[in-house]
Amino acid sequence: MVIALGGNALLRRNQRGTIEEQYENVKQTCRILADIVETGYHIVITHGNGPQVGATILRHDAGEKLYNIPAFPMDVCGAETQGFIGYLIQQALSNELSTRGIEKQVVTIVTRVVVNKGDPEFSNPSKPVGPFYSFEEVEKIRKIHPEYVFKEDKARGGWRRVVPSPDPKYVVEGPAINSLVDAGYIVIASGGGGIPVIEEDGKFKGVEAVIDKDLAGERLATFLGAEKFIILTDVDAVYVDYGKQSQRKISKIKVEELKKLYNEGQFPPGSMGPKVKASIRFIEAGGEEAMIGELSQLMEVIAGRAGTHVIP
Repeated sequence: MVIALGGNALLRRNQRGTIEEQYENVKQTCRILADIVETGYHIVITHGNGPQVGATILRHDAGEKLYNIPAFPMDVCGAETQGFIGYLIQQALSNELSTRGIEKQVVTIVTRVVVNKGDPEFSNPSKPVGPFYSFEEVEKIRKIHPEYVFKEDKARGGWRRVVPSPDPKYVVEGPAINSLVDAGYIVIASGGGGIPVIEEDGKFKGVEAVIDKDLAGERLATFLGAEKFIILTDVDAVYVDYGKQSQRKISKIKVEELKKLYNEGQFPPGSMGPKVKASIRFIEAGGEEAMIGELSQLMEVIAGRAGTHVIP
């Protein structure tokens, strides 16, 4: 099974985001992952990186302003976060497995994901990254980075940088990941949705974009021929009419019925939408079962007693 960890696996509400905080959160997560390994499942892990890549970009910007150290582009910042988050998970999970007497190697693969250079997101970026700015701050930043695109969030009172979030096509390192899985390794891959690259004349080139980690996770799960694809988040399941009096939890649903609800606009694009879309894609590509649920309930989700289960 491929398990996509949500942001709460790394960072909790009201935390500053220190390495100590994140590692403690990861250790708790890895105890749950170790339970799964102990029951005999072969797992591949992917994860988000939203807050981490936003903080990394800010560190680069601060270094440029204060010390004239050149800031790195977004694809390189994505690679940085893949590395350090992978390291935290790799270390915590290998330590937990060792404590239980389980001989399993855990490895992290810095992973590239190909996107289409003609994707409409490149001409109309939509994914907010980083903090909120005042209009005056935006004007100052534009003088340094005229290529940045900002959009106003009137509801929350401020401006944010937005970047393209193109649809993932395939995982470049898929065959290598598959070989490691076949050899018995636990692999951490496609972190943060993967490093976005385009292909030109047989060569890969990084681009300023972010890829949704659940959509990229589906591409990985499908390529590996995983039986199950699990998306973990901070809500316990998928709901119809979420937030309304008519709100209804979906426990088990056939893919065609879920697709109908998705096309009706039931699931917002900024939250549950990509998770539902990824689940639909996985089942339509031949997957056995897609699950969406809350991290702390993972064993219950796998057992069918919690979360939302999508079947053919």
